[in-house]
Amino acid sequence: MAARTNGGTPQPGLQRQPSFSSFPPSRSTSSISFRNDKKARSPQPPMLREDDGSLDSSPRNSSLSPRPGKSKLGGKVRSQYPADSVENHVEYILVASFDIDRGSVMEHQYPGPISGDETMLAELMLPDQAHVRSQDWTIFFLHKDTTAEDEEREARRERRRKRRRRKEGLEDDEDDDDTTAGADEDEDEKEEDGDESTDDESTEESDGDTEADGPPLIYVLNLVNTKQDNTVKRGAIVKAMAICTRHSFLHIYKPLLLLALEEYFRAPVLETLASLYNALNAMDLSLLPKLSSMEQFVLQASDSKDMFIEKFDQMIRQRKKDDAERDSLPSEEAPGSELRKKSYAPPRDTHEFESKVNYNGIPVPIKVPTALSPETVGDFSLIKLIQTFSAPHTTQPQPFALHPHLTTSGAYTHPIIVLVNALLTQKRIIFLGHNRPSSEVAEAVLAASALASGGLLRGFVRYAFPYTDLTKIDDLLKVPGFIAGVTNPAFAHKPEWWDVLCDLPTGRMKISHRIEAAPATEGSMYFQQQSGLLNGAGMNQQGVAGAADPTGDSQFMDRLLQSIADRHGENAIRAKWRSWILKFTRIAAAFEETVYGASALYIGSHETDAGAYGVSGHGFVWPDESSKMRELAANVHRIEGWRSTRSYYSFVQDLAKRWDKRPVRGIDFHHQHDRLRCLRLSHDQSAAIYLAFARAVKEAGAERGESPSDADLPSLMSQSLTLTPSNNPSSVAPSLNNNNNELRRQPSAQLQYDTILQLLIVVPESNSGLFYIALGLFHPRQDVRIKVVELLERILEHPAGRHFWAGLGRFAKLAFFRVKREEVGHGR
Repeated sequence: MAARTNGGTPQPGLQRQPSFSSFPPSRSTSSISFRNDKKARSPQPPMLREDDGSLDSSPRNSSLSPRPGKSKLGGKVRSQYPADSVENHVEYILVASFDIDRGSVMEHQYPGPISGDETMLAELMLPDQAHVRSQDWTIFFLHKDTTAEDEEREARRERRRKRRRRKEGLEDDEDDDDTTAGADEDEDEKEEDGDESTDDESTEESDGDTEADGPPLIYVLNLVNTKQDNTVKRGAIVKAMAICTRHSFLHIYKPLLLLALEEYFRAPVLETLASLYNALNAMDLSLLPKLSSMEQFVLQASDSKDMFIEKFDQMIRQRKKDDAERDSLPSEEAPGSELRKKSYAPPRDTHEFESKVNYNGIPVPIKVPTALSPETVGDFSLIKLIQTFSAPHTTQPQPFALHPHLTTSGAYTHPIIVLVNALLTQKRIIFLGHNRPSSEVAEAVLAASALASGGLLRGFVRYAFPYTDLTKIDDLLKVPGFIAGVTNPAFAHKPEWWDVLCDLPTGRMKISHRIEAAPATEGSMYFQQQSGLLNGAGMNQQGVAGAADPTGDSQFMDRLLQSIADRHGENAIRAKWRSWILKFTRIAAAFEETVYGASALYIGSHETDAGAYGVSGHGFVWPDESSKMRELAANVHRIEGWRSTRSYYSFVQDLAKRWDKRPVRGIDFHHQHDRLRCLRLSHDQSAAIYLAFARAVKEAGAERGESPSDADLPSLMSQSLTLTPSNNPSSVAPSLNNNNNELRRQPSAQLQYDTILQLLIVVPESNSGLFYIALGLFHPRQDVRIKVVELLERILEHPAGRHFWAGLGRFAKLAFFRVKREEVGHGR
């Protein structure tokens, strides 16, 4: 059914009416085929091309100027949400009310009805006990069935492939009928074809992300208001208004919902919804630049308010140039220009993009996050979640029923560790908030999903239900490993419905006695045979408080709670959890290699172990073999439980995708940096690491004023497996990997930019920044000190690297300039 507007005219982009459900489809994710439109506003912007050369790399306010001959990155910066996109910010606006005789009733749906169970939607919009509060918020997700859209999109791509083949003279004449019959369709696709050269790679990448999880989610933000009125039954009017969007940052719409619902109480007509719908979709986010996945990671891990400000500046320059061309002006500086009526300013904090929504004459300020982590939906607080369950455990600890997957530190495992273990091993989790607003349970569910994700893992939000009730229990129990928020206390008395119950009012967690037992695995048997490691140092399941902490989780939680007490802030706590999840995945990779001989969590180990840059090795670093075996044994059940979950398989797919886009493959920056940080190395060993870092960055940008010397050519050729493929086969040397005929990517300013980003990801502010690299400035060997200076110079010239340089201590900077003077003194 076509979506209807107020006047009955179908809206563009909403011609085909999809069906919705609040529960995931019953078919497995492997059988779901879905691909995004090129300009779709994905709820979680998928991994983008990392070779998007689109920013001005000149540093701002740096103490050193760029080197002569340094190539600046060219090309246009693309917008996350282009102004000419056909996708809307908001897809539907719903209004429901409670009728004393009919119960929850859907009053209006704009711009058209959502196919599906309207009663179910109305019940979700009007949570239990909503009438006893003047205001409440709920969040829920709708799973969109896009089978018909998939077929139409695939047919469109097939027509595009045929056109390409005809242009190349490869298509038979029998397809000529398509040329005339599909003339109108070809005309409609001109816009898509026009930018294929720039968008196809990112489209294919986003396709994979979506296909792995299924169709995109529709996020629903819902506001419930209760107005006292003695003229009606029950003495109150209860109405709810919801905004349906594909943006996971749906919390930005809260101020608009507050204004719109008040207006709807005054004027309960469809025009009120139309006004809100048009205002929200008129929001301009076209100056928000699209960042690569590596840039997003660096931005999220940094507190610098002007990180990647160059991209915003270039977006503004592009807009001014476009405005000048549109107004037929010779240049943007033309006197009397109409452009002076428009003012563009870079954001005060690049972590957020500031915009406005003009609703009923009121300019409502909006702040949109620039970089979104996977599994981050809405506005929540990890600190609040941690404190809720930490305080009772600290003051009066209570033992848990033992379960290998959950109580990894024994019966007195910290509740937050129990929770994250339950999430990682795909247990059924209920957050119960009896007599609490539904907004509290929804926030707890969203925070828990982000906790387990750490910005790295996926597969939690799609099976999360921020709010649900008893009427949907049958459907809920069909979902494997769900995370649900409820307010009805009846759930607490049904342990067969859940594996872990998190009671928000009391701050206590409970493991169900009906939970499925952990099966015996090859990993657990392996460590049982290793001199009793599993029962000794590895899995202390004793019911004694203060028992050994082989996993290090107790120490981690102590440090985390101390950071919260020291008011380090939400971003710092999220960074610590990101580090914990990253460490867990790296330990899991080492576990698989130890037990099974190879790991799907580390792709390309044969390349990093080949020693292309003079160093070899990969993965997590331990000081000695016994420490490694003890920590692996301590994590064996948690890892084995995770290895059969959807988040594990999604992570494997993400790693494979990232490896294909990785700028440099012949060296594991993380492994080598950890060796500098954790091990006592000889001078020659540390020298090899410093020289490898400098060489990898230098050779990635070999066109910096000079061509590689003859001595460098063998090393460059040996990296044919370490650099990502080029789109220009005629300009590069053939790869040594004849199995897939890959071609290595040409050294360039863009490749060097990406390589430095790859290195910076390893050294975030929360991991000492450039401190351990800067220690190379004090190395006994002069050649190492000089190479470290060259490396730091290149980092300083990098738009993001200059912020890392600013975080270096004064002592390291003085050493940098001292070595520079030595270099000049020796005539280098």
